[in-house]
Amino acid sequence: MADQSQAPKVDSTPISPLERRDSLEKHLQHRPDPQDLKNRNILLDTNAAPALQSAALELERQRTTDSLKKGLERRPERDELIERTSPLSLPLSPIQFLLFRASAFLPQSTKLTAPVPPGNILPDSTAAPAIQGQQRELLKHMRADSLEQKISNRPKPEDLVREGILKEDEDTTKE
Repeated sequence: MADQSQAPKVDSTPISPLERRDSLEKHLQHRPDPQDLKNRNILLDTNAAPALQSAALELERQRTTDSLKKGLERRPERDELIERTSPLSLPLSPIQFLLFRASAFLPQSTKLTAPVPPGNILPDSTAAPAIQGQQRELLKHMRADSLEQKISNRPKPEDLVREGILKEDEDTTKE
């Protein structure tokens, strides 16, 4: 068992009533007012009885829990979210856009389907969620570089006129 000589000694000297009263008065003087306690969310800002306050808090917490459960039950699965968006809903390259626009003049059997509006919440990616943002940025920059390279290598209007693709009187600045 523990040795009695090693036990910490407790100060058992009585405090004088005068010191105790002064200490209590000092603490009461620095006591925060009720409005300060309400602002710091220590006291509830209501006129209801404390028993009713705790019941109201419990009901509010239960209502929030029920709302979250209902939302989670209605939430679509990951595969369904990915299925909602086709590859055409991704930003189209200029060539893809032109092909889609030109498909309006094709017979009905060969028309391209309209792109689904963007709205896929979950990207179809095998990358970790922490790096999916950087992956999107990289793809964006790669597309921009590719487009820049294609624009820099495209033929000049004079070359197209010489090869008979454009007519001399055509304005090449029109869109």
